[in-house]
Amino acid sequence: MSSTEPFDLVIRGGRVMDPETGRDEIADVAIRAGEIVAIGPDLGPAQVELAAAGLIVAPGFIDIHAHGQSVAADRMQAFDGVTTSLELEVGTLPVAPWYDKHRRQGRVLNYGTAAAWMSARKQVMVGYQPRDVSALTMMGDRIDDLRWQQDVADDAQVAGIVALIREGIEAGGIGIGIPNAYAPGAGVKEMTEVCQLAADTGTPTFTHVAFVSNVDPRSSIEAYIRLIGYAGATGAHMHICHLNSTSGLDVERAAELLRKAQAQGLPITVEAYPYGTASTVVSAAFFADPNYRTRTGRDYDAVQVVTTGYRFTSRDDLLQAAAKTPGELILHHFLDVENGGPHRRYLDVSVTFPGGSIASDAMPWVDATGAIYEGEDWPLPEDVFAHPRSSGTFTRFFRQYVRERRLVPLMEAIAKCTLIPASVVEGCAPGMRRRGRLQPGAVADVTVFDPETIGERATFAAMNRPAEGVVHLLVNGAPVILGGELQTEARPGQPIQRRAGA
Repeated sequence: MSSTEPFDLVIRGGRVMDPETGRDEIADVAIRAGEIVAIGPDLGPAQVELAAAGLIVAPGFIDIHAHGQSVAADRMQAFDGVTTSLELEVGTLPVAPWYDKHRRQGRVLNYGTAAAWMSARKQVMVGYQPRDVSALTMMGDRIDDLRWQQDVADDAQVAGIVALIREGIEAGGIGIGIPNAYAPGAGVKEMTEVCQLAADTGTPTFTHVAFVSNVDPRSSIEAYIRLIGYAGATGAHMHICHLNSTSGLDVERAAELLRKAQAQGLPITVEAYPYGTASTVVSAAFFADPNYRTRTGRDYDAVQVVTTGYRFTSRDDLLQAAAKTPGELILHHFLDVENGGPHRRYLDVSVTFPGGSIASDAMPWVDATGAIYEGEDWPLPEDVFAHPRSSGTFTRFFRQYVRERRLVPLMEAIAKCTLIPASVVEGCAPGMRRRGRLQPGAVADVTVFDPETIGERATFAAMNRPAEGVVHLLVNGAPVILGGELQTEARPGQPIQRRAGA
């Protein structure tokens, strides 16, 4: 195509911000064939022109911890500024059919998955037959035989687990998902072998640390020390998921230890989301701990059913629910950040961690029965539910930490949502080296937002309200949001996969 022909699309007159080069100026951004081809003043004509005066033009946000993985989840995350949504903490096995399914269905956002250590463990230790289900549904499977959760694997079993994970990596998986706290019986020898596989293949691990507790033994601090040891002993890139929720009341000490490990050159990265409430499945092993109250500093009423709002009254109450519906989604109110006190400071430590990513841990949307919503209605039906972070993680971060509280400078905030998460993945997914940037040659994943209005609208009482402030959103150069309106037919998402030789 001649350079004199109109561009496919030009974003006119916005404040263009690129966290890699430090570019921060009023300019046009020109796009052709899904790629940014020029940035500068008064660029030529285009087939489509988007007004951006008074708006921030930034790389699309990259969410490296998103469990939704559906059209409905993508749409809600699009209004949160997200252009790439990756299932990396849990992952899936087998990997190839997962990518095939999403290609056939079509996705709004870019998508990808890690290879699932937990699924491999279930397959080897209890004969689990993988189903075509979400990662979180898989986590609730085979609750009838808890050897996969509680037992140490023998040498032959470890070899089988590692072999299945290797197959997942070779099939395109862009990480190893290790939610260790959900199978706390796994031994250090097993974890060392899995981490050695990660190091040998240049694959990052995405870890939910082994213990979630504020007291020894088996405290969160012990879990972080183990993780630091895995990085040092094997050379594996250990990415820590949701530093906020796994550290609990010990986050200041945990952050100190992690910074010291990073200063020694260990390949450790972190992420957090700006909420003091977590979400997971009711059958998570740490809720069944007889010493839950002592170990977490919370009572059972801190655990709440997503769909009904019911709060548990006792351990027996919770265990009965876990036996009946092990995959049911719950909320876990681990910090009280709305009423002042030290809990807000604890959350701030994780969210503002230097060089840390923002990641949502976005949950799937479920209907009133707890089944995952697979429909494509827009707006979302009133009777579907998820954690509010599935609607407004990145926008909440910009509202609270950038605009209102001024704890994070704007360029740093953009980096925490774009360049930094891209750098976690790009070692084994080279295509990510052209995302998370806003410069010629980069893929045209672009978020255009109003810094004065950006913010979440979802609450725990109204979870499915789209965020506000994202005016335009492009995925691979194709408009998904224009003038604040969703383009409901848009399916421009592309797979993010490992490449041979990466």
